[in-house]
Amino acid sequence: MQKFKVLKALTDAKVVAVIRGNSAEEAALLSQAAIAGGIRAIELTYTTPFIEDTFKELRNTDAWIGAGTVLDVETARHAILNGANFIVSPSFHSEIAAVCNRYSIPYLPGCMTVKEMVAALECGSDIIKLFPANQFEPSYIKAVKGPLPQVSIMPTGGVGLSNMNDWLQAGAVAVGIGGDLKKAYTKNGYAGAVEKAKSYIQQLSQQ
Repeated sequence: MQKFKVLKALTDAKVVAVIRGNSAEEAALLSQAAIAGGIRAIELTYTTPFIEDTFKELRNTDAWIGAGTVLDVETARHAILNGANFIVSPSFHSEIAAVCNRYSIPYLPGCMTVKEMVAALECGSDIIKLFPANQFEPSYIKAVKGPLPQVSIMPTGGVGLSNMNDWLQAGAVAVGIGGDLKKAYTKNGYAGAVEKAKSYIQQLSQQ
């Protein structure tokens, strides 16, 4: 039941903020800014040093917190033990899928081809991360849904304010964003990141 609750939360949120910090502290501030701006789903990437500290910092938030850039089973289990609500990888790994299924945690693997998507579906992935999305046009979703009408796709990588609604209108169940938030934070600090997050929510309401 928890797995389906998380999946519904992600598809309801529509926007997942992918957080890559130079430190655990920066990742926490970026995440808190995204949440303050109205984003309800956060992906904390394992490229951030000591990311487990960020998980602890966000433990009492009402947003859904997942783990990204998960490349192996050990990292997946580490994330789950630190409270990750969902697991995201840049590519598909059947071993990670097995661990996530064991603990009823949604696994969102990165896929580019129909063959990769079918393999992920067969291992229980309910949402497929189209990555990197900047290599495709939104019309790719319609093409994939011809042979795979049941697939749920979340484009990530190259998705921003200028094309987010194009992807959602093309059939994406959600999108992964993040680069804009980091740039806004670097330029204008916490307040800048909050305003950028608000821009995404406002854009979402206009689709």
